[in-house]
Amino acid sequence: MSETSLFDRAEAAAAVVRKTHATLPRTAVVLGSGLGSLVDRLTERVEIPYTALPHFPRTTVEGHHGNLIVGSLGSAPVFLLQGRFHYYEGHDLDAVVFPVRVLQRLGVTTLVLTAATGGVSTDLIPGDIVCVADHLNLLGANPLRGRNDDRFGTRFPDMTEVYSARLRGIARAEAEAIGLSLPAGVYACLPGPSYETPAEIRMLRTLGADVVGMSTVPEAIAARHAGMEVIALALVSNMAAGVVGTPITHEEVLEAGRLAGPRLGALIERVVKRVAVEVRVGDH
Repeated sequence: MSETSLFDRAEAAAAVVRKTHATLPRTAVVLGSGLGSLVDRLTERVEIPYTALPHFPRTTVEGHHGNLIVGSLGSAPVFLLQGRFHYYEGHDLDAVVFPVRVLQRLGVTTLVLTAATGGVSTDLIPGDIVCVADHLNLLGANPLRGRNDDRFGTRFPDMTEVYSARLRGIARAEAEAIGLSLPAGVYACLPGPSYETPAEIRMLRTLGADVVGMSTVPEAIAARHAGMEVIALALVSNMAAGVVGTPITHEEVLEAGRLAGPRLGALIERVVKRVAVEVRVGDH
C-alpha cells in the first residue's frame, strides 16, 4: 500500500476529474459485466481512462473497459464508471471501493450500481432485472476494516437500509411506466472467481438470497459509509449452478448483458432523470 493516505489518494484522482468539466454530476452509475452500452446514451460526454487517474487500479476482466465518463442523460448530468474492480482479481477491498471514495470527493450523493448475477430464486429467469433490497456479505471481509478516517464517514455506519427505499420506489414507478417487471431481491456476494457449486446455491437459497454475484456489496457498503443514497439493479444473466443443470460461462454473462442492456439502460436513464428533477426541486 502507498504511504499516502486513502483520503489523499482519492483527492488526487478527484482533482484530475475536476479539471475536465465545469459542472460535476451528483449522480453516478457503475456498470457491471456486459452493461457498458449505456455509454451510448450519453451526450456531451468526456471520457477519462482509469489509466489517467492517479492511484486508480486497472481493470482485467473482459466487459469492463476502464473509463470514467462525465456526460448527460437528457438534461441529467451523470458519471458513468465503465468497469469496476473485484476482490477476485487480487485487489484488496480498499482498491475495490476506491472509485466510490473518489466519487465522494467529487460530491456524488446518489450511486446506482449494476451487476450481472446468477439467479438463485427459481422465480427468476435470465434477462430479469432485480431491484436489490438487501444483501448478504459473504466475502469474509469488509471494506471498512482498519483505521477509520472520519472524513469518509463514521466508524460504525448503520446498514439497516443500505439500498434506499426512496430510490427503489422511484425505480419501481419508472419500470412500471415502461412495462418492465422489477422484482425486489436479496443479493448474496461471494468472492469468486469460480462460480458457485450447487450445494452453495442451495445454502444461499436457504439463507434468503435471490441472486448471487461477485461485486456490488463492497461498493454499497462504502457508499453508505459516505452517506450516499444507493440503488442496485441486478441483471440475471444466467441461472445459478444446479438450478437448470447446465455449465455457466463468462461469455453467457456478457451475452445476457448485451441483450438486456437496452432495457436496463432505459430504466437507469429514467431513474437518473427523475433523481435529477427531484434534486433541482429540493434545491429550490
